[in-house]
Formats: sequence, C-alpha cells, structure tokens
Amino acid sequence: ARIDCELELGLFVGPGNALGEPFSIDEADEHAFGLTLLNDWSARDIQPWEYQPLGPFLAKNFGTTISPWIVTMDALAPFRIPFTRPAEDPQPLPYLDSPAHRANAAFDIELEVWFKTPTMAEPARISRSNLRHAYWSLAQMLTHHASNGCNLQPGDLLGTGTISGPTQAESGSLLELTAGGKQPITLPNGEQRTFMLDGDQLGLRAFAEKPGFRRIGFGPCEGLITPAT
Repeated sequence: ARIDCELELGLFVGPGNALGEPFSIDEADEHAFGLTLLNDWSARDIQPWEYQPLGPFLAKNFGTTISPWIVTMDALAPFRIPFTRPAEDPQPLPYLDSPAHRANAAFDIELEVWFKTPTMAEPARISRSNLRHAYWSLAQMLTHHASNGCNLQPGDLLGTGTISGPTQAESGSLLELTAGGKQPITLPNGEQRTFMLDGDQLGLRAFAEKPGFRRIGFGPCEGLITPAT
C-alpha cells in the first residue's frame, strides 16, 4: 500500500580487486567504470515491519530499475567537484579520507523525479536534487566495500542510496517528500499522492552540464505500477 521510489545512481565496477586485496581511497577511481540512474523501488509499509531485526528484504527485492546505458567516469571527469562533509558531522576514518579524495571526489550531476497519474497528459517534476549532496562519495563506497578483502568484480553494481538535498523539495523519495505520508503532494491537475497507486508512472532523470562542455544525459529510468496478480 506504500509503494515508493528511491532516487539513486548505480555505480558499475571496472577491473575490481583480487580476493583478500583491498585498495586505498586514492586507488578507488581505478575500479569505477561508470554510472546509471537507479530506482530502488521500496514498499514502505513492509519495510518497517521487517527491518527490525532482519533488515529490509521483501520491502526491496521486488524490483530495481536502471537507465539504458552507462555513462563512463571519463565522460563525467569535467563535472568533478570537491567533496565535503558538514563540519558538525563525524568525519570519516583515515582509510576513507585523503587530500586528493577531498579535492575532486564529488560530482555535479542534476537529478530529477517525474510523476504521472493515469489522468495526466504529461508527467510533472516533483523533486530535483544533485549528486553533490551524497553523504558518501563513490570512491568511499568502493573502498569500504573492498576494505575487508571482498573481491569486487567487473560489472558489479553498487547503489548510492537515496540522494536527497538539504530541503524537502530536494527529497529523493516520496517518503521524504510527504513527511512519511503525512503531507500529500499536489500534482498540476489537482490530484494528490502520498505513495504510488496502480496506474501511476514514475521516472528518474539525470544530466550534467557546464559552459564549454556538451550536456550529458543518462536516458530514461521509468516504471509503471500495475495491479498485483
């Protein structure tokens, strides 16, 4: 009854590492191949019921949608920006931090969530965020995953987790946009939603652009909710 999206990016692993051989934060970029959009569909009514003590499982395992092509890290290099963590937050342990990492480990990639009900002629944008707001960098994700010797392999896919900005309008899920279902969003045709209903469509979009470089798009990442069998 509480079907939701999660606005994420998916990171595809490149070469990977041998079993038992972790790598440093400054070597992590060598193992990142490229990015796609990723929607980690979530059942918010099942999720709180099962995650204590089991952790989310059935609330997450029924569907994941990715966009149709991979944008390579080389293509995204012009959109790198410094990576920062709020000063009042706990800082990463040394194995997840370095001067070189802080200098350019984040990315300026615009992210959007679009929503369409069966009665709407066109979808409407309901949220806009940016990868710069990610709490953990892509390099930190790779480094931590391999820090105990886990062997990442070519083609492995890691999800970033929901990418939300500092304001409610930059939320990466309906759960956040509607304050846990307490504040419905109103769509351009007057309809309201807290979570998705049968027949609703939801799409994620992403792009990177700056003066002097061509705009890079990620392609559609869309899903239609249909009645259960």
